[in-house]
Amino acid sequence: MRYFLELVLGRLVTHPDEVDVEETGDDRGSLFRIRVNPEDLGRIIGRNGRTIEAIRSLLNAASRDGRRIFVEVEDGHQGDMA
Repeated sequence: MRYFLELVLGRLVTHPDEVDVEETGDDRGSLFRIRVNPEDLGRIIGRNGRTIEAIRSLLNAASRDGRRIFVEVEDGHQGDMA
């Protein structure tokens, strides 16, 4: 999953070398925290959040073991999440 997410994000942003994905998880699911260059936040979130919601939907559809996938985007302001 992490590789797929990094691949998708790398294609969306203008600074692919600054994409950082951190994965944590437990029995119920996995959490992916995304950090990108501040200039790329709009590209990841998309208009009205459509892009990030599409990414979340793709990851949940690809989850084979039935675990939920959660994706959070850090906006670069001391741990704030979008």
